[in-house]
Amino acid sequence: MLEPSHNDELPAIPGKRYFTIGEVSELCAVKPHVLRYWEQEFTQLNPVKRRGNRRYYQRQDVLMIRQIRALLYDQGFTIGGARQRLSGDEAKDDNTQYKQLIKQMIAELEDVLLVLKK
Repeated sequence: MLEPSHNDELPAIPGKRYFTIGEVSELCAVKPHVLRYWEQEFTQLNPVKRRGNRRYYQRQDVLMIRQIRALLYDQGFTIGGARQRLSGDEAKDDNTQYKQLIKQMIAELEDVLLVLKK
């Protein structure tokens, strides 16, 4: 998963259900055409497609893209190496993703609690 130092560089993922390709591009610092290419190369990345073949990414897709980005750009893996790493470490990576998701949910709930206290 992303190392703590890299998490600071990327913006927090908003509490939305679906994200457009433009939003994901900004959240992950990757251009839209790269996201479309990664979709072909990584079977784990499978956004929902709706009217007009428009892509809608969910939170787990954004986390997967950030993980792919870290493997390729920060750790120097090739596409094939990153693909192999993701398929070999799925159980371990799922735990890491769930931990990151839980941390973000806790932060969001704390924000809601502050609003409710006012």
